[in-house]
Amino acid sequence: MLSPKFIRNRNLYLPFIIIWFIFGTVYSILEFGILGDSEIYPATGNIYDPKNNFKFLIPACILMGLFQGYLEIVWLKKKFKHTRLWLKVLIKTLFYLLIIVVFILIVGVINSVLVNKVGPFSAIVYSDLTNFVSEFAFWSIVIYTGLGVFFALLFSEIIDYLGNEVFYNFLFGKYHQPIDEVRIFMFLDMKSSTTIAENIGHQKYFNLIRAYYSDMTNAIVECKGEIYQYVGDEIVISWNAEKGIENNNCIQCLFEIEAALLKRKSYYLETFGIFPTFKAGVHMGSVTTGEIGVLKKDIIYTGDVLNTSARIQAKCNDYDSKCIVSRVLKEALQPDDRLQFSHLGHLSLKGKQIQVELYDLKMDK
Repeated sequence: MLSPKFIRNRNLYLPFIIIWFIFGTVYSILEFGILGDSEIYPATGNIYDPKNNFKFLIPACILMGLFQGYLEIVWLKKKFKHTRLWLKVLIKTLFYLLIIVVFILIVGVINSVLVNKVGPFSAIVYSDLTNFVSEFAFWSIVIYTGLGVFFALLFSEIIDYLGNEVFYNFLFGKYHQPIDEVRIFMFLDMKSSTTIAENIGHQKYFNLIRAYYSDMTNAIVECKGEIYQYVGDEIVISWNAEKGIENNNCIQCLFEIEAALLKRKSYYLETFGIFPTFKAGVHMGSVTTGEIGVLKKDIIYTGDVLNTSARIQAKCNDYDSKCIVSRVLKEALQPDDRLQFSHLGHLSLKGKQIQVELYDLKMDK
């Protein structure tokens, strides 16, 4: 079975591969439209074979997409995560262009060495390379490739801002017409956030929140969660019922988040002078999901389950609990001896006759 992290990375690679393939295909079609039945490239005198070019195109696009995607996911996204959007796209485009130009030049040198049967430092090789670079055909390839790189990067950044699930839901129109579904919601809030902000100042507090959310990311991904909203120091995580109940992902996520934060405890104490802890409320119920908005589109959930989840989380202070879950969720979870619950009481909802039974989840393991 593929891990959630692998699936997420695969979805991040796909836009690069698809965009490279589209740009390569368009370039081949335009080239064929211009050269037609010609057997050589007029600018360089090299042999032109449209069929072989297209056969080479598919693996070349996949490799280039994988290469760019790998550098983005493993290195560059982390390197430029706090850089302005326009600046990081520009810098990374120039970086990739430099790599591509060097690669093209190396291929040119190898080709000249093989054709002329001379050494790589021969005057003939230097002359061939100089002539190749001086041709507009070379720079047209560089410019076109640069556009491909730019749009792939811009596409990737848009996905980052919207989120994988939201982007693909928009793309394929999953919620273009509202649908009813059963979802699980976790409202997770930082404890004593107001006091912390007053003690360390708002600028430092913002950096704390940013690190705090960043450290949760892998846990949320591994447990197949979707980030629905950031509301100040509160994060709302959601699952469809199937993914949330599978392996008790919606509860396991809490343990994974706590473990991730504890690993960084020394960093928080050294940098901010405090170690952030959380309280969470988890509930399951029916919602209507759909696209909304004109000036700014979003995918939203409507239903009592959201208000109830928020109210459950608010009860954590009353019961001095780290996590409270509803009975409906507790009974839907898969059997697991590691999960220990104790009954707390009932939550009365304004305007509702039905009360929600609450359970404390023991997390001191």
